[in-house]
Amino acid sequence: MNRIVLIYFMLLAQVNMFMYAQGNTQATTNVFRKNQDGYACFRIPAIIQSKTGTLLAFAEARKNSCSDTGDIDLVLKRSEDGGKTWSKMITVWDDGDNVCGNPTPVIDQTTGRIILVSCWNLGEDHEKEIIAQTSKNSRRIFILYSENDGETWSAPKEITSTVKRSEWTWYATGPCHGIQLQNKRYKERLVIPANHIVAGTKLYHSHIIYSDDKGETWNLGGVVREHGGNESSVVELGNGDLMLNMRNYNREENKTRSIAVSSDGGKTWSEMKYLPELIEPVCQGSTLNYNKSGKNSNKLLFSNPASTDKREKMTIRLSEDNGKTWPCSHLVYPGPSAYSDLVNLPEGNIGLLYEYGVQNPYEKIGFIIISSEQLIK
Repeated sequence: MNRIVLIYFMLLAQVNMFMYAQGNTQATTNVFRKNQDGYACFRIPAIIQSKTGTLLAFAEARKNSCSDTGDIDLVLKRSEDGGKTWSKMITVWDDGDNVCGNPTPVIDQTTGRIILVSCWNLGEDHEKEIIAQTSKNSRRIFILYSENDGETWSAPKEITSTVKRSEWTWYATGPCHGIQLQNKRYKERLVIPANHIVAGTKLYHSHIIYSDDKGETWNLGGVVREHGGNESSVVELGNGDLMLNMRNYNREENKTRSIAVSSDGGKTWSEMKYLPELIEPVCQGSTLNYNKSGKNSNKLLFSNPASTDKREKMTIRLSEDNGKTWPCSHLVYPGPSAYSDLVNLPEGNIGLLYEYGVQNPYEKIGFIIISSEQLIK
């Protein structure tokens, strides 16, 4: 009898989570789903809105399993109606049995060019082998371009030599969107968040890379001195400073997100500190300047699974003081959920592309629209 009761409550919880996802004011639209289009799993969402208003949802398409290694391709779907419907899947980069991953897109607003920065490694090499330098190859960094709103893409171009130091082993871009700066001193600079490990250590450090020529060439920016931050999101504050919001591996020290600030366009970073309101279970998160008018403000948005122990409770938080405090929050989905990315939409609405499911967070990647009233309530 106890087993029957347990099964009943498990089924009830699954139904409740499904109903929440479908009835949360704006229903979540599934963009990618496991076991579709010839892939076992889709992970690592990133989203941007093109200059013409098209939404581009990127993901890693994992051929045989949800594993971080093996045959992984970069794919996207496009929406020309604000996220209501999505196109057929477009393959951006397929390199056979190898890993093409960590999609980090950014748009040059002057030309409309879409640039995708990403990482590559042999499909047979695992992260721990790359860190230990026992792998056959290493992590390498590439860029791809689209001049037609994401419909077709250039061949990948390697930029490893200009953005990765020789003593670095593991390397990852984003994953999430990059930004183009509005500050007069560094206006139109493209900035991509990234992280790495120094050879002989197992310590992660966050850093950025940047381009001042519309993505043609790329440079290594500043490194956060303190270790522990890896997957990160970068945002331009209302005063023109940059903030890195980082996933935190220093669990004994803190179970919240960490940040660092730059006042020189990302060339140097302040001392890292923790944000007590932004709890996390060691997971990626996304940060966005909430710029309703297209100009940066003091309002920031942040999304992640708001739990200290499990990847669950996908939540968006709002700060109105450049990220010092986060008094407003909106629970998007209470069940299993993990990686996400935010995008500004017309009329002050926000789009969220996020991993979620009923039994685990990696069943689907969905898109939901959140109104400004939901954020501030």
